[in-house]
Amino acid sequence: MTLWVTIAGMGLITLGLRATFILLPGRVRLPALLRRGLPFIPAAVLTAIWAPELALQKGVLQLSLENERFAGGLVAIAVAWRWRLTFATIASGLLALHLFDWLL
Repeated sequence: MTLWVTIAGMGLITLGLRATFILLPGRVRLPALLRRGLPFIPAAVLTAIWAPELALQKGVLQLSLENERFAGGLVAIAVAWRWRLTFATIASGLLALHLFDWLL
């Protein structure tokens, strides 16, 4: 029962947060500091999602090249930094992950 209450509460909080941007009148202005920070939120959220997946192996922090996820992630990060192409980043990361998994 508490699981369903938790899920419903999270849903209501999410709905409330999203509704505020629609229901707030147009004359309400966000502070300049908040407006400057908003473009960085997607990158921060995505990093919070994928970084633990790369750094943890079986629940233990392992930042070495023996961790094939970490090694594949480094390849994907290098490709993303160099070429800034989403497809190339995904493809190189997947290829590197499978190559390192096969080698290690």
